[in-house]
Amino acid sequence: MSALFEPLTLRSLTVPNRLWMAPMCQYSAAPEGPEEGTPNDWHFQHLAARAAGGTGLILTEATAVHPDGRISPYDLGLWNDTQTEAFRRITAFLKAQGTIPGIQIAHAGRKASTERTWVNRGGPILPGQRHGWEPVGPSPLPFDEGFATPAELSVAQIRELVGQFGAAARRALAAGFEVAEIHGAHGYLINQFLSPFTNRRTDAYGGSYENRTRFALEVVDAVRAEWPDELPVFFRISATDWLTEDASDDRTGWTADDTVRFARDLREHGIDLLDTSTGGNAPDARITAGPGYQVPFAERVKKETGLAVGTVGLITEARQAEKIIAAGQADAVLLGRELLRSPSFAQHAARELGAEVRTPQAYHRAL
Repeated sequence: MSALFEPLTLRSLTVPNRLWMAPMCQYSAAPEGPEEGTPNDWHFQHLAARAAGGTGLILTEATAVHPDGRISPYDLGLWNDTQTEAFRRITAFLKAQGTIPGIQIAHAGRKASTERTWVNRGGPILPGQRHGWEPVGPSPLPFDEGFATPAELSVAQIRELVGQFGAAARRALAAGFEVAEIHGAHGYLINQFLSPFTNRRTDAYGGSYENRTRFALEVVDAVRAEWPDELPVFFRISATDWLTEDASDDRTGWTADDTVRFARDLREHGIDLLDTSTGGNAPDARITAGPGYQVPFAERVKKETGLAVGTVGLITEARQAEKIIAAGQADAVLLGRELLRSPSFAQHAARELGAEVRTPQAYHRAL
């Protein structure tokens, strides 16, 4: 039996295998008008193809809880009924293929209002420019040179955002999703609050570890309150900012030690799996990348806290993914770019590993 193709049960939900699809922005939604932020035929075929290819669980791209929370004006959102209804077509198809549909709900914070990655390298769209808006953040610190300085969120605005995450979770459930993932990674809003590099506040939402994690845990509680007890909630985290760990340095960031501590808090607040990535909060961070380079961060969380973990990052081969699961380094492997290159990666992996995976009857002649 291949470890990669063993089912995984979280609460009452059983995922048919451990090979999952990571959220990947498509920058393909309408930026304005009645279909703003709404999934369309491109999103349907993108997600449906990977489901037909045998992927066990699919997470949508970062889906904004508010229009100003989109990374780009072309991102998906879940703040109205039109978007909720459009997602139902996608979730129904994924379920029909035996795939678990999951959604990542998010707010981009200071990294909002940018171009598509293939336009000006995904650079900023400044306030006043077409489709641009003023970003927000925990502190008035721009992401990089040329980016707008974000407006510092008031306590009242923070509480409103917590409610927006809860409302998005409620819509996600109505849309047919079975997993909700909270995006707390890659330098987006929740990550900005967590890290001392981007959070310079002196109120109840800044300073100490307890204060910097307050917003994230309030979001978790709001989502968990809307999500059925029998269904799991994930949290995606950047396990490190890849910055200094010297508390006296103004480039001190979120660390692996912080992640282990926070994982215990998340488990107490009802999180079922930590989707473990790294980086994204500082554009000039020095990241040591290589095949499976983020796996040790997930492995440490799993071993020290007992919380289920997913791992990502330059995992491109079936036997590489199999080894990670068999060795107990992670409970699931989430693929990104490799699934863009090969939508049926799960079927190819099953053949290579001598395992079985569900294949649509229309494709059985290829077996």
